[in-house]
Amino acid sequence: MKIGIISHLKHPIAEPFAGGLEMHTHLLARALRERGHAVTVFASSRSDSRIGLEAICSETALCEVGTAEATDIAFFKEHHAYLSLMNGLRHRDFDVIHNNSLHYLPVTLADSLPMPMVTTFHTPPFCWLESGVRLCSAEDHAFVAVSKSVAALWEHVAKADEVILNGINLQKFAFHPVPDEAGYLVWYGRIVPEKGLHFAIEAARLIGLPLRIAGPILDEEYYRTRIAPQLGADAVHVGHLAHSELARLVGGARAFLCTPMWDEPYGLVIAEALACGVPVAAFERGAIPEILDAACGVLATPDDVASLAAAGLAALSLDRRACRQRAERICDVGQMVAGYEALYRRQIAQRRQGQGGMPLGVAAFESADATTSGSAGLHA
Repeated sequence: MKIGIISHLKHPIAEPFAGGLEMHTHLLARALRERGHAVTVFASSRSDSRIGLEAICSETALCEVGTAEATDIAFFKEHHAYLSLMNGLRHRDFDVIHNNSLHYLPVTLADSLPMPMVTTFHTPPFCWLESGVRLCSAEDHAFVAVSKSVAALWEHVAKADEVILNGINLQKFAFHPVPDEAGYLVWYGRIVPEKGLHFAIEAARLIGLPLRIAGPILDEEYYRTRIAPQLGADAVHVGHLAHSELARLVGGARAFLCTPMWDEPYGLVIAEALACGVPVAAFERGAIPEILDAACGVLATPDDVASLAAAGLAALSLDRRACRQRAERICDVGQMVAGYEALYRRQIAQRRQGQGGMPLGVAAFESADATTSGSAGLHA
């Protein structure tokens, strides 16, 4: 199939990833390309060129348009980039477009395209995206939620046609049967208030184990006022790590403390920790209970440090092999990509039935050996 993936533009789709959405888009594009599909990723200019990048953030074009009267330059740049993209896609020959952007324009303008579109809900509803979803009238458009929790949050706006759990590359997060001799806990992710790192630091001290912290500082004030004063020998920020370094750090931990202060739509960090064989102690929010079971994780009362510390202590005794098995069962990228491939084919078939004829890319795909649709797929 010839697939176009629309990414969001706030951060590059490249390592080290700013967050789970960037990693998901990169992984999906790579996995689809490895399965033989022609994939183009519409993203910012600093994204990874190896995933079929077509940059849509051209500063030259923006200068020609002019931004003098815009009160929010970043908002206008995104608006112009997506408006230009959707206009251009009307004249392209993709079989399907996968909208991963979180922006209102692609979903609003889906009915202007000559090919079907799939939009994935990666977050709870927010006003701009909800507005676009309510205006989406394309008959061969499909909505996907990354968890049952997210699907329920969107139910009052639009019913999800599918729930496809996010996946990870299990080979990149190798199983560590025993933790590092140093004996530490780990927290990693975007360092922003809603990720609740300050809870993890306090809970780790109650548990009595040092905490190693990894991730980009995306809210300087939060880091300066809430995190930096708490750092020391028993709470160390090791920086924003590439995948290989991150996997080693996570795999060596005795447990992972997950502290979202919002309804986490999925929780890729939990899947990664489980793949490494690391038990999880997490606030009971959003999709987290869908990923964890009693064999691999312990849930804590949200925003309660004492509850998190108790969960962390309990998690230390969980079987690391059971954690890995849970990841293999529900978090494998192969399952995720197979789900999207099947949905793409259904949407393309629906468009074909409505208009007659078969897109060239789909004809080639359907005439080839499609046994790869159930494989685990991606190699590091």
